[in-house]
Amino acid sequence: MASWLSNPKAQLAATAIVSGAIVAGGILGYQHVRRQEKIEDLKSSIPQLGKEHQADKVCSNVKLTDFGAAINDSGVLGKEDLRAIELAERAQRGDFDDDLILEQLARNRVFLTDDGLKKLRSAFVIVVGCGGVGSHCTSALARSGVSRIRLIDFDQVTLSSLNRHAVATLADVGTPKVGCLRRRLQQITPWVRFDLKNELFAANAAAAQLGPWEGQKPDFVVDAIDNIDSKVALLEYCHKNNLPVISSMGAGCKSDPTRILIGDISASTEDPLSRSTRRRLRAAGVASGIPVVYSTEKPGEGKAQLLPLPDEEFAKGSVGDLGVLPDFRVRILPVLGTMPAVFGYACANYVILKITGYPCEEFPAKGREKMYDGILAQLQSSEEKLVRAMIPGENAQGLKVGVSVGDVGYMVEEVFRGKSVVSGITTRLALVRWRKPLESPISLEVEGQKSSTVKLKDLVCMTKEEAAMHEKEVLRGSKRPEEIYDKQTVALVEARIAEELQYEKYR
Repeated sequence: MASWLSNPKAQLAATAIVSGAIVAGGILGYQHVRRQEKIEDLKSSIPQLGKEHQADKVCSNVKLTDFGAAINDSGVLGKEDLRAIELAERAQRGDFDDDLILEQLARNRVFLTDDGLKKLRSAFVIVVGCGGVGSHCTSALARSGVSRIRLIDFDQVTLSSLNRHAVATLADVGTPKVGCLRRRLQQITPWVRFDLKNELFAANAAAAQLGPWEGQKPDFVVDAIDNIDSKVALLEYCHKNNLPVISSMGAGCKSDPTRILIGDISASTEDPLSRSTRRRLRAAGVASGIPVVYSTEKPGEGKAQLLPLPDEEFAKGSVGDLGVLPDFRVRILPVLGTMPAVFGYACANYVILKITGYPCEEFPAKGREKMYDGILAQLQSSEEKLVRAMIPGENAQGLKVGVSVGDVGYMVEEVFRGKSVVSGITTRLALVRWRKPLESPISLEVEGQKSSTVKLKDLVCMTKEEAAMHEKEVLRGSKRPEEIYDKQTVALVEARIAEELQYEKYR
């Protein structure tokens, strides 16, 4: 031992180790002291309520209303809410240590870089719909650094909301959802500014509801609406006014988070809300270009299903806004509380990546335009053959068909779900008349221009081979569809035609 200590190299190494330990200890000690100082600074910045403060006067008689809201007889908020409001007011005036904010956002900062976090902190995001999906999305955006958030929702927190809402408590039951979100989140991120609109989103108010806030246009819009009319109006407005938007499709009846995807609306499947939204948008001329969060989970035996709404609910008033299909009976959506949260976080994650410029995969639309062109050309040829068969000697060359490529995509994808109504095959598809017309298949809209009388409600989707046989037997022959196809196929076609008639008013 003595010989080791007398070794100059060993002594030098020991000295270096001890010195390093002392320096490291000093640095860690200094950091600990600074951290404690910052914590004390934060605590001291929180407003202290004096004896004369109204919250002290009423805190002894704070109670719950019939809805569970925490207020006193005079309608004054509870002590903690008042403290949070005062702190938030200070923070939004700039009276809040920026170093503390950066410390709270430290993990995001190292992930997104200083430049990315700066973009996020200066962003303005609008969240429309503040229920299960919207509340989790808003919470994630605020916690991640977005400093200006507009919330739009007309509804109140209910007891049944608490299984999936991000921040609501029993004390929030009966209060507006937008107010609940601000009140709870300002206790977590007091520097975030919220612009509340306690109202239903509507097409005639879209310009104001989605307009600038203090001169700043929205960097992103999040659609977390479950009302089909409002949802379609929002997405159509955003698409046509070049507002970046992401839409959450239905979380009801879903249970597998691994099946949740983000993709173009043209590719979303296995969801009635998604299908109905996509179909209405196609009817309005919007076929793609909107990113959506959706689930590919298929229904199955033993899984939750749509439940009928009790008759007594109809006696309370109009409930049509809750329906996925217009004029269809409204049904209750069973919701597993975890699934709206996953949808909401997926929306927030996408918004964060896009705003900060973090590498993010683009989601291509379902590129089948060439196929639609081919189907339209084949439909025109079919109509020309029908004219010649029904009106011998009639020159049908150059016959105009009042169906566009967009109409073809709508019929194939939305009405017939991308497959033959006869065999269910998804390739080599064609559109053809279902029944032989009783009157002339041509009309003269303009002198010298012959046009087909075919309408979308007249068409069905088959494979090319099935369509050729159908033309021969039904359109140019004498048979009716009922003589060729089984009852299930005929019933399916009639159901799809009836369904299309429900949507015709949106075209």
